[in-house]
Amino acid sequence: MAEPVTAQPSYRALLGVPSLGRVLLAMQIARISQSMIGIVMILFALQRYNDTSLAGLVAFASIFPGLIISPIAGALLDRHGRVRLIILDYLVAATSLVLVAILSMSGHLTAGLLVAIVALAGLTGPLSSSGLRSLFPLLVPEPLWERVNAVDSNGWVLATVVGAPLGAVVAQFVGFEVAMIGIAVAYASAALVMFGAPDPRTDVASTGNLLRDAWLGLVYTWNNRTLRALAISLSTMNLSGGVVEIVVPVLILKHLGMGQDVVGFMFGLMGAFGVVSAFVSGRIRTEGQERRMILIPAAGFTVATAILLWPGSLMPIALSMAVGGLLNGPMDIAMFTMRQRCTDPAWMGRAFTVSMNLNFSGFPIGAALAGIMVSVWPVEVAIAFGVAANALGALLGYVLIPRGSVDAGVADPGAGGELGPVSRDSKRPGGYARPPNSQLGVTGPAATTRAAPPLAPPRNRACGG
Repeated sequence: MAEPVTAQPSYRALLGVPSLGRVLLAMQIARISQSMIGIVMILFALQRYNDTSLAGLVAFASIFPGLIISPIAGALLDRHGRVRLIILDYLVAATSLVLVAILSMSGHLTAGLLVAIVALAGLTGPLSSSGLRSLFPLLVPEPLWERVNAVDSNGWVLATVVGAPLGAVVAQFVGFEVAMIGIAVAYASAALVMFGAPDPRTDVASTGNLLRDAWLGLVYTWNNRTLRALAISLSTMNLSGGVVEIVVPVLILKHLGMGQDVVGFMFGLMGAFGVVSAFVSGRIRTEGQERRMILIPAAGFTVATAILLWPGSLMPIALSMAVGGLLNGPMDIAMFTMRQRCTDPAWMGRAFTVSMNLNFSGFPIGAALAGIMVSVWPVEVAIAFGVAANALGALLGYVLIPRGSVDAGVADPGAGGELGPVSRDSKRPGGYARPPNSQLGVTGPAATTRAAPPLAPPRNRACGG
């Protein structure tokens, strides 16, 4: 059994965490693939079917089914480990892309069939997105959480920098179908890299019933005041993110008459500014500052979206995307560490999956609504809706996110039963220590289970539960 890594907070110290490099490499390959397919599918719907409402529906279908089953996905992650389920999602994504490409080349891909395949593939999405995010705090010592969260956040923005332009350019020069097959190969490569990565064991609060475990994960997340506040405020703000995903391609392709490669470059620009922002923000000790680091960018996103109302050229689009990238880094890192400090390790799979997907739930809804709005009204109506959603989300965050330090507290005896004694980390008052059998580098069975409470999971006082 490997000893836990003790390290000074630095990006270099992450290199000493066993097997973290392999996990990050697989993550990055998959996220670049996801960024590529996100832009390729929207452009495919816009260019091949000439239908903005279909583009919004495809974006919705790629995400929303996974949001619906996220409590079950979280229970699976807690009960059966993360690595094998992450690999499963990568293989499902690769298979679905090959299927869409073959049907399209043979002339049998209807709009309805495209949406159905995308929706089925989206069902497993939470297994990799939440699986990775709940794996990091188990692999990495707590003093390095801000650093690994910065790398995690930059994984998305770097994927946008590389994936969005690459997907748009490849699709333009070799065709959508060849691009999809290439992305499928990349997903399969990510699964291969991930194979054999360690899956740290944790104590898991389980009833032995998958559906009941999923329900208790949902209850745990909703009873936690901080996680509930993040879900309400960020899901509202993410309505605007979905609007931007549809509006920017429409502005560039339909209003400015530019090529789809320009669409990719604009999303890449957002990612480039996000890379710098996330790495700088990752050097900040966020404890006690999370609320401010979320609310200030939240207000800034309102301005960034409103810039798209500036008519007539590519400049306002570029400025909006750049500002959005700069604001994304501190918000992401503060949100990740807030959630990590608020969650008992025994509930990380379920709580992270439910929390992440509740936070993101506004995105597919915003994309679907934007697709409909743009097909019926001027594009400015959809942009104004995005501005209003951002402003409302920022206001909800100001009202709902608890003030003061955020860290995990002891189980509340009044919440319907205890999970048993919780070990306290003497080096970080108020924090949960890792379960004794979750040492770094341990492989083998992913989890040990213990009885869940008869009525409800614990609520964390310090997190507002």
